[in-house]
Amino acid sequence: MTSAGNNFDNTTDGYDLADVRCRVKAILTGSIGNLIERYDVYCYTAFSLYFQASFFPPADELTQALNAAIVFAATFVLRPFGSILFGIMADKIGRRSALMLSVITMCFGALLIAVCPTYTDIGIWAAVILVVARALQSLSVGGEYGASTTYLAEVAHPNRRGFYSGVWYTTLIGGQLAAILVLFVLQKLLLTPDQLKTWGWRVPFVIGAVLAAYALYMRRTMPETNHFVQAKKQVAQSGESTFATLLRYKWELLKVIGITIGGTSAFYTYTIYMQKFLKLSVKLSDDETTSVVAAYLILAIILQPIYGALSDKWGRKPLLIFFGVMGVLGTWPLLTALKGTHSALAAFFIISAAWLIVSGYTSVTAIVKAELFPTSIRALGVGLPYAFAAAVVGGTVEPIGLALNKLTPETLTSLGGFTGDQLFYIYASALIFISLMVYLTLPDTKATSKMEQHS
Repeated sequence: MTSAGNNFDNTTDGYDLADVRCRVKAILTGSIGNLIERYDVYCYTAFSLYFQASFFPPADELTQALNAAIVFAATFVLRPFGSILFGIMADKIGRRSALMLSVITMCFGALLIAVCPTYTDIGIWAAVILVVARALQSLSVGGEYGASTTYLAEVAHPNRRGFYSGVWYTTLIGGQLAAILVLFVLQKLLLTPDQLKTWGWRVPFVIGAVLAAYALYMRRTMPETNHFVQAKKQVAQSGESTFATLLRYKWELLKVIGITIGGTSAFYTYTIYMQKFLKLSVKLSDDETTSVVAAYLILAIILQPIYGALSDKWGRKPLLIFFGVMGVLGTWPLLTALKGTHSALAAFFIISAAWLIVSGYTSVTAIVKAELFPTSIRALGVGLPYAFAAAVVGGTVEPIGLALNKLTPETLTSLGGFTGDQLFYIYASALIFISLMVYLTLPDTKATSKMEQHS
């Protein structure tokens, strides 16, 4: 490979082992920012139970958890701005430049949380600094998704893009697994609960900053894709602006939003919100919660390339419809069964069943979105609508779930007598139903891919 483009051989069927190893290495290098970004995000949610008292006024545990969740959700509104900034950079200057800048921003966000004074030290300014740090992380996430998705799609073998999409998604889940393993080590082997609450929660954010610096080092020699090199020549000849091109694909932008709404809400339900649900609703202990989360994330990682490979054989649409149908029908009974158990083993099997459904979306979502756009606007076209949908429904999953659990009995009675958890089940199922309507009308992008269209 060279800095001007890669030299992968697309004349094979995609099963050559040397070629597979080379492509996987390139994709993981391009996607390591996803791993670190998800690690940072999940560190925030996984350790918020320990650091929330350091940033917010004294209150009961649920109120402090809600405050931390609101900060998490509020900064999601910056994701679209990050996707615009880094998306334009990726489409105009190069995928490599955008991916390097996003990981630098990621590093500063994690470091800021790690060194931030507490509420006892500086009062409300502690929460302000936390918001700034999360804002930097959200800008980075908004840009990282579109740029790394684009890089994945353009490096992957044309016959195996679904498989590599699954490989790419393992980095998102892998970041969360890394965070939960750090939590497990700190909880079980190194620190007491009091130490975690006073200073130990800073450790994972220091690790995140170091990992981001390492990712920057790895990306310094990352090659541009051949698709970008070819598109840059064609765009220079046409003279059309990025946004003028983007407006020609307004329906595709809306499709990405529709594709994302149900999938990202399900993903955040079974990752970000699930730790709180297991502890506050299922009543598992801290150790049991950490063990269950780590176990089902390992399963989720295994499922991604398997489902992705199936999409190369059957198409992307059948997997999306499978997720949509089973998500609508299964969310209520699965979460009801989960709340009804107090067994860590039973909780693992129930959430594993959920991941068998959710993987129909997660494994192919990256490539489905990338296949909707030509090379010249692919990073922006994928990143912007995704960031918008994630800001509206992804970041709000946890605070909505927690807020519904704080509703008074009188309010619940006026809402039909449902419990707070049941109202959340209805909300999650409705979002998946919206996406199902899009999946049913969406052409199979494997057959209608615009990957070879450069402008």
